[in-house]
Order: sequence, then structure tokens, then C-alpha cells
Amino acid sequence: MKKTWIMTQEWHHVLFLHWPVSPEKICKYIPAELELDLYNHQAWIGIVFFQVKGNRPRFIPPLPGFKSYLELNVRTYVTYKGKTGVYFFSLDANHPLIVELANLGDFLPYRNAKISFKKHKKIFSLYSKYERQNENILTTFEPITKPLESTRLNTWLTERYSLWTKTKGRLFRVDISHTPWRLQNVNGLVYENTMAPFLKENFSMKRPLAHYSTMKKARFYPPILEK
Repeated sequence: MKKTWIMTQEWHHVLFLHWPVSPEKICKYIPAELELDLYNHQAWIGIVFFQVKGNRPRFIPPLPGFKSYLELNVRTYVTYKGKTGVYFFSLDANHPLIVELANLGDFLPYRNAKISFKKHKKIFSLYSKYERQNENILTTFEPITKPLESTRLNTWLTERYSLWTKTKGRLFRVDISHTPWRLQNVNGLVYENTMAPFLKENFSMKRPLAHYSTMKKARFYPPILEK
């Protein structure tokens, strides 16, 4: 039976920043039902930024004031009963009402943050700050025009079509769909990074593996209670 999507949005100016981390440093921060998905015996932390546009439920046009915002998430990669996907430590957005709606039922860890995103000539600048825990990131980057040839690692990091979240003692999965990523390499620098401060390993001081994609349209499907 084909599933029916319930929400759609476009992701513009998608920036992927990835760091390898020791599995032992991160495993205790994911639900016990999940297992870390490892690449060459390493876990990975991803910081992913994008501009949301055209945010809307199925059959409803985008509502003024709700259709666009900036989002920055911190995630790692997990498996559940052989299925691979994503677990989010945090999802920051610069839209208080979106955060409030997304937090209904404590389903996902959305947080209201100050996020700015600007472009000067070919250079993008991104700054995000979550004040309650003094988490921030500051980076500038320039996408390289030529599309990047897919590699096993790039595909492993980005082609993820399920997320898991645990609320009120129950584990849920949300599936998404979109076309495969067309990635570009990035020239850039991370000047500040205090995201995911619970990790004892100071991954933020290392140079990330960075990728960029211009735009992707995604669809979200109803949550599924895992058994």
C-alpha cells in the first residue's frame, strides 16, 4: 500500500558539515533502541543548515508567515532493525511559532534560535546562536560550481530517508522522500562552533567535511510507532 505524504517543503542553500567522532563518545546520547550507524568504525556528527521555503501541509497552500524560515540541525546516523536513518540532537529554527507547533507533544527537539544567512558576491555567511545553552556556529563558505561526483561516503552521509524520535517512552519513525542529492564541494571556514556541547570529544576544532546543494523538495509521511 502506497503511503500518502502529509507535509512538503523546499530546502534551499543546504550546507552539510560533518565530523567523525568516536562511537563511545556518542552512543549514550541516543535512545537505547537505536544503534549507531558507523562508517569505517566511526560515528559521525552532522550539522546541516538550510532555508525552508514553501512549507505547507497536504492540500493547503503555504500560509503567510509560516512558509519560510531558517533551520540548523545537529544529527547523527543510526539504524533500527536494519533500517538506516537519522537521529536529531537538536533542530534550531528562527521562527518562534514554527518551533512552538513543532514541539507539540515533545515530538522533536526544536528550539528557537537566532539565525542569520547572507550572501555577498559568491560568499555565504551563516551565524546561528541558541542562547539558553550558549550554542553557536559561525561559518563562511563558497560553493564550487562543478557538481561533485558521488562517493560512497558522501552518499552514506546524505542519502537518509528516515528519522527516529523518542517521546513519552515510545519510539517513532518519520519517513521522507526526495530525489538524490546533487552535491557540490565547498571552500570555507568555520570560525566558531559550540554546537553539541554534551560531547566530550572536541570535534568542533577539526576541519569538517563540507558539501552544498542548491535546492531540494521533500515530502514527509505520517509518524510510525516502532514495535
